[in-house]
Amino acid sequence: MAYPLWLTKLLIRSGVARWLPSVDRMTDGGGGFLHYYSDRVLASPAVELGQAAAVLEAIAPDCIDLSLGAPRFELGPSATTRLPAERRGWPPLAGLPELRDAVVEWLLIEKRLAVNAAEEILITHGAVGAIGTICDTFLNPGDRVVLFDPCSPLYPLCLRQRRACVQWLPTWMEEGKTRFRLDQLVKALRRAKMVILNAPANPTGGVLCPEDLEQIAWWADKYDVLIVSDEVFDNYQYEGETSSIGTLPKAFKRTLTVGSVSKGYGLASARVGWLAGYRHLVRPCLLTSALQSPFVSTVCQQLAAAAIQNKEARATVRESFASRRRYAFDRLRAMEFNIAWPAGAFFLWAPVWQLEMDGQQFAGALMESTKVAVTPGEWFGPSGKGFVRISYATDDGRLREGLSRIAEFVGGGCNDEEGPPLKRAA
Repeated sequence: MAYPLWLTKLLIRSGVARWLPSVDRMTDGGGGFLHYYSDRVLASPAVELGQAAAVLEAIAPDCIDLSLGAPRFELGPSATTRLPAERRGWPPLAGLPELRDAVVEWLLIEKRLAVNAAEEILITHGAVGAIGTICDTFLNPGDRVVLFDPCSPLYPLCLRQRRACVQWLPTWMEEGKTRFRLDQLVKALRRAKMVILNAPANPTGGVLCPEDLEQIAWWADKYDVLIVSDEVFDNYQYEGETSSIGTLPKAFKRTLTVGSVSKGYGLASARVGWLAGYRHLVRPCLLTSALQSPFVSTVCQQLAAAAIQNKEARATVRESFASRRRYAFDRLRAMEFNIAWPAGAFFLWAPVWQLEMDGQQFAGALMESTKVAVTPGEWFGPSGKGFVRISYATDDGRLREGLSRIAEFVGGGCNDEEGPPLKRAA
């Protein structure tokens, strides 16, 4: 905005900004969303970036482009790596049209979430890039963000770097679902700027049931809290109907849905993710992305589009992982790990406190004695100290061998089908 930052913030807090014609033009009618913006976005050179984008978008394939900022000659090692000339320059800031179209179609079919490919999808450098862009767009130092405990370490690490305040919401697992106390949710949201959801969840594999999503949406609307729904493990929900909070009327205009091809499509090396949501939330995210991490690789975007359109392969992978889930769960339960049944993802959240070890100690000792790597629970939040996360995303042979080594570590030798009891503390 073309005002000093202090004046811009005063105009926003007083409610005057949304009625100014210049603000209405600059935000395309989104003045009512300005109070969500971070200082970084409010101080961004939006006018200059808009002018540059308009120039780039006006250059059609049949134009003679004498404004090139990067050459487009062909040095590919073979014909299979060659791109047409119009694809050797910078891709569109928001992402390739065919990838955005593929994401929109997938969201509509799989989640019944209807968004516009032109204005409500932003392609990012993986889900990590999406989460980082959202945090930079909407959070200032001191803003409070609600996280479900336990959760992906990505969230608290991103928030700590941006000096935001984490409000942990305790959860537990119940028949594959992530549950929480409503009074604690209400208290946490009352002073929050944002809440981050992840379902199916890392590290527990829990899903959020529809009635809990309704409660989160209702209270977030009451307290004007932004919702970030990280759904990167959505392809690995094995039980119940897949629900997306962004489809709820109370949540649609305050929710950003995050996805990627890393987990569900086995393309972590491509580093392609996306965020989807109401255009007045996606629009400032595009501004942030353009300044910090623009231009996701064209080749990687093309790989991602092809993967998303391959529905048959996705279903085959889900069936394979569902079988591994049952196998790994039964093996660990036979070792007397008191593991809750997960409804999704590809993790088992194993308590190790019975061994008088915390997660770090167990993971370190296991690696030293058996060369099997598991993830310490301390990484995932305050409640994770007595747990480790065990992934069954590896191939069948390594999974069998790894579980057998864990069984030997915790209680002596075992066969491939059952494990011995844990060596519990006296």
